[in-house]
Order: sequence, then structure tokens, then C-alpha cells
Amino acid sequence: MSTLAASLDALVAAGTAAGLAPDAVRDEGERLAAAVAESAPGAAVAWAAAVGRRDDDLTGFFAAAGSARRWRHAPTDLLGALVADASPHAPAYADALAVLVSAACDLGTPDLQVVATASVTAAVQRAAAPGGTGAAGPSRAARPVGAPAAPAPAARVAEPAPPEKTYDELLAELDALVGLDAVKKEIRQQAQVLRVERLRTDAGLTRPSLTRHLVFVGNPGTGKTTVARLVAGLYRALGLLSSGHLVEVDRSELVAGYLGQTATRTTEVVQRALGGVLFIDEAYALADDQYGTEAVNTLVKDMEDHRDDLVVVVAGYPVPMARFLLTNPGLQSRFATTVTFDDYTDAQLREIFALAARRADFEPSDAALDLVEQIAAAQPRHEGFGNGRFARNLLDRAVLRHAWRLRDVEAPTVEQLRTLLPEDLATDVADVAPDLPVPPTEEPA
Repeated sequence: MSTLAASLDALVAAGTAAGLAPDAVRDEGERLAAAVAESAPGAAVAWAAAVGRRDDDLTGFFAAAGSARRWRHAPTDLLGALVADASPHAPAYADALAVLVSAACDLGTPDLQVVATASVTAAVQRAAAPGGTGAAGPSRAARPVGAPAAPAPAARVAEPAPPEKTYDELLAELDALVGLDAVKKEIRQQAQVLRVERLRTDAGLTRPSLTRHLVFVGNPGTGKTTVARLVAGLYRALGLLSSGHLVEVDRSELVAGYLGQTATRTTEVVQRALGGVLFIDEAYALADDQYGTEAVNTLVKDMEDHRDDLVVVVAGYPVPMARFLLTNPGLQSRFATTVTFDDYTDAQLREIFALAARRADFEPSDAALDLVEQIAAAQPRHEGFGNGRFARNLLDRAVLRHAWRLRDVEAPTVEQLRTLLPEDLATDVADVAPDLPVPPTEEPA
């Protein structure tokens, strides 16, 4: 049995103990492993062997990786649901995810970028459910390539669930986000309107027919998922949702390979989101063909059937989202509010970099932060600009270069281990944003 296969079994055991469906847990684990190892040569064949797929059909690997890339910087859907439910099993499940991420480093021939991705991904999962065996931070996930994965987490005595956050605490978290002034104003207004609606209902007054569903438009990395998670919590605190968890999906998780199957798959996703928020990223991709149309038609019906305990947030670029809302008459009436997420300024990207570095127990020097702002200023703000993702990628590369800079220092001080200097920063766009398309070079005249 491969290391990944053993880690998947351990993840299923942890998920089953938490009351999760074994098939859903295994699917989530397979997808997360693919996303971590995606760039490693030979990873697709190794992944297929570990999860029991045909090694000559590699489309499954790349589809799995594409559907789970967001989990490199955000908790998985099932972990998010456990955290939202304050499950005492959430830390154990987060630990099992981190162990699986470490095992994914053995797929194919990984390079430093794969190890860095694994380190960040494992830290994100553990940070979502503090209290596990690896809650210390990102360094726990980084191990030498080829080294054995850590053993599966041992069972632990259930700890009391942390109290759910209050309405005021969630608003304070919203206000603490970098930038997004217009977004904060709009979400506060929506929350206030719905708060009064709930008070009127409790007082026996006529309930106005207000739609709670939202459209988020903006470039990637502008905080749409983070705000959607806060919206889920706010609506739960107002008594409008029963659990307030977030389920994040894209087209690949709603659309099946054959007509007739898509409706079933979409309804299954909606069922997972009941009591919380269903966040559909790049929702405009559902307007591409008849399969997407089937998903949209099913979604509209399910939104109506579960209007009292489901909120749907659709997100994407502004123009494609406007076209998407025209594809079905029921969409425009159900999505009456559009929230626009502007690109971050250079100074805000500097602040995001600094906050992310300090959460990882690094301290960037003033000169390093000045260089971050200069690098940000040099990037064109076109569709596809990563915003916060750009800052996080910049930090990932800085951490790697920092480690390389200290390679010959036998006993570095704590200050040396924590301090990021200008020389640790990558300055090439392709180095910090490898997913962006490379523009074609012009032929000489």
C-alpha cells in the first residue's frame, strides 16, 4: 500500500469518526492530494496508482487538482463544515488532512515548489481547527522529499466545543480585513436589513420578500471566499441560517458527464450546503453548455425549495457574471444584490504580505516591505491578477529563498530564522505567479 493510500485510509477513519460520509471524505482527500502534487513530474501516474485509477487515464488527476486548488489557501469543504458545527473531531480531521498533504509530496518527482505548497496547505488546514497535534504552524508540514509521512493522528479525548462567534464579533472580523471598504459597507447594510426583517417577523409583523442571495464580482484573490464565510456566520448569528457553514464549489462539482446526472449532482451539493452558504466560484462557466444549463435550472428550483435555510453566493469576473444572470429568468430575481470587490492597492498588498508573514512567524524588514510594494506597483491590474493570492505566492517564494540564504548558517539565531530581507523576495512575475499565461514574444521587425 502506498503512503498516500494509507493516508487516505487514515483520513476516512478520522472523517467517519466525525460523522462524515466515507465516500465524500475519500473524494476530498484524493482531490486535495492532486492539487498539492499537481506540478510534480510523474505525479499523475503515481496518484492514479495510489487511489486505484487507471494509470493511462490521467484526466481524472488534472480534474481533481483543478477542483481543489482553492484548498491550498483555504480549509477543505468538509473541514469547514466540521469547524462551523464546532465539532470536537475537527482538529483530528485537520491533522489527518495535513498528514495526507505530506504524503502527497511523495508523488512523482516533487521540487521545492511542491514542498512549499504542501507546507502552506497543511498549515491552512491545521489553522482552521486549532488544537490538533500540528497546530504550531507551517513548518510542521515541510519534510525532506521522500521521507516517510507522519503516522495517522491518534484518537484524542473530545474537548468542549468553542462558543460560536457573535454578530458583533463577526462584524469586527469583517472590519479587520485589509481594504474592501465598499464591500464592508454593503455587507453591513445587508446584515442590518436582514436583522430588522428578523425582528419584524419575531414581532408578528408582515415579512417582506427579501432575497438573501448575493453576487460577488471581482478579480481573483480579492477576499470573496473570506467574506462569504463571514456572511455565513453573520446569517447564522441572526438566526437566518441553522449552522452557518460554507460549501465552496465550481462547475466541475456541479456538472456530471451525462445529461440527467447533473441534476442529481447539483442537488447533492445543495444538500451539503443546507443550513449555510453555497459559494459557487466562476459561476459564469455554467452558462457554457446544456450541462451547465441543467445545473442552473436545478439550482434555481432547489433555492426556492430551501429558501429558508440556504444562501447562495455566485462569484466571478464582472462582465461574464452579468451575462450569466441573463441565462435564466429565475437568476435575476433571486440575485438582487451585487457586491464589487476592487483590486487591492500597492499599500494594501504590502499589508497583506506583512500580516501573512507574521501569522507564519516571520518578520519582514521595512526594506523588504518597501520592495513588496514596489513589486506590486509593477504588476498590471488585468483580469487574472492574483491580488491577495499574488502576495501569498510572493511570501511562499520568500520563505524558500530565506531557507536557501541560511543554508550555510549552522546555528542561526531566532532573529535570523524569523527575518525576511529584500534578497529573499522574488522579483519576476513568472516566479511568483506561475499560473498566469506567459505573453507571446513579438518577432523582430
